Amino acid sequence: MNIKEYKKKAELIRDTDVYRVYDLTSLEDINLSLTELHVGKETSGHSHEEQDEVYVFIGGKGVMENGPIKEPVKKGDVLLIPRGNFHKVYNTGWKPLRFWSIFEKYEGRGKPGSGEK
Repeated sequence: MNIKEYKKKAELIRDTDVYRVYDLTSLEDINLSLTELHVGKETSGHSHEEQDEVYVFIGGKGVMENGPIKEPVKKGDVLLIPRGNFHKVYNTGWKPLRFWSIFEKYEGRGKPGSGEK
């Protein structure tokens, strides 16, 4: 499925001056989320005590904070985020930084209609 098809099937759960986030919740156990982080912006950062997460960068350039490590990211990079690691993404490029995040569904996230706008 390409990005255009994904956006038709996914739910836009956040649309702010920082980013757009789309969740595809059709799988039973995991969520596939697309984030488009605007130029010069950064995510608020968070951690998950109960689950691991995978980030796959598909466009743009930035920096990923993953626990104590900050490293540059670009299209094609895959980062594994172990449970409990604080993680945050910074867009340091000149166009939106786009990435997939893949995680196990949890209370309040990943179920149809559970997103926030």
